[in-house]
Amino acid sequence: MGSIDGMDLGRFGVWTFDFEDQPAGMVRESVQELEELGWQAIWVPELLGREALTHAGFLLSCTRHITVVNGIAKIWLREPQWMRGAALLLADAYPDRHLVGLGFGDVRPGVKPLRAMSDYLDAMDATTSPNPLPQSPMRRVLAAYGPKMLELARDRSLGAHTYHVSVRHTAQAREVLGDGPFLGVEHAVLFESDPDKAREIAREHLHLYFTSTYNVAKFLRLGYTEADIDGGRGSDRLVDDLVFWGDIDTIADKLQGHLDAGADHVGIQVINTPPGQSAMPHWRRLAEALLPASVSGRT
Repeated sequence: MGSIDGMDLGRFGVWTFDFEDQPAGMVRESVQELEELGWQAIWVPELLGREALTHAGFLLSCTRHITVVNGIAKIWLREPQWMRGAALLLADAYPDRHLVGLGFGDVRPGVKPLRAMSDYLDAMDATTSPNPLPQSPMRRVLAAYGPKMLELARDRSLGAHTYHVSVRHTAQAREVLGDGPFLGVEHAVLFESDPDKAREIAREHLHLYFTSTYNVAKFLRLGYTEADIDGGRGSDRLVDDLVFWGDIDTIADKLQGHLDAGADHVGIQVINTPPGQSAMPHWRRLAEALLPASVSGRT
């Protein structure tokens, strides 16, 4: 579990926005410590200004073994030939250490995500260039939620990457993908044991997702109701399914639920870290709880 086409990401990885707010030196120190702690994979998004492939290349250059995953590189920010060329270069420079997660990202008016992604993959696959091909392959997965996008991920990539979904969705996604393709799941966690405080913090984090048409449709497909959306506030049930909070043992048990439901790998996002600061104390605790002793005890 945790492997994809010969790469071993481990059962659990780090999924973080934190590097968007940190200077390069702090990012370098952070990712190097994560590697020393035994984390085998780190997932970074593309949202707040740092370009996906440049970001991945920098993190790879700072480390020796850790796998860097773009979760996601947005397809509408670069043309297919440039996505392919950049990913091929990283595959060549850092064999078996880079996984590009392609995603549509924001819903764009008049554009159908499934068709856009299919056309983008066609263009990537049809691109030729004088750039030398790497000895180790360029690997890709797709951000996918609904059954049709999951089927596309199954048929046109190594698998799927999901974000802010329930354990129930993980089970549904595995059923669509079948036994072979990779399923990587992001999940948010919060180290707060007071229910009222935890849910207040979680609701602040989730508000954007509870007020966007695309995400609301996703939650309704999962069996939640308009009452669960609660005008953007989110019911306790929905909030608790999307953000695992509590002590380290409670969080670890809930994260295991995704693996039991069919995920190969869970990227853990620690929320409520002030901008410019680091969640490293939490990553240390999570490494001790979740990673094999042979790697998490190296420091």
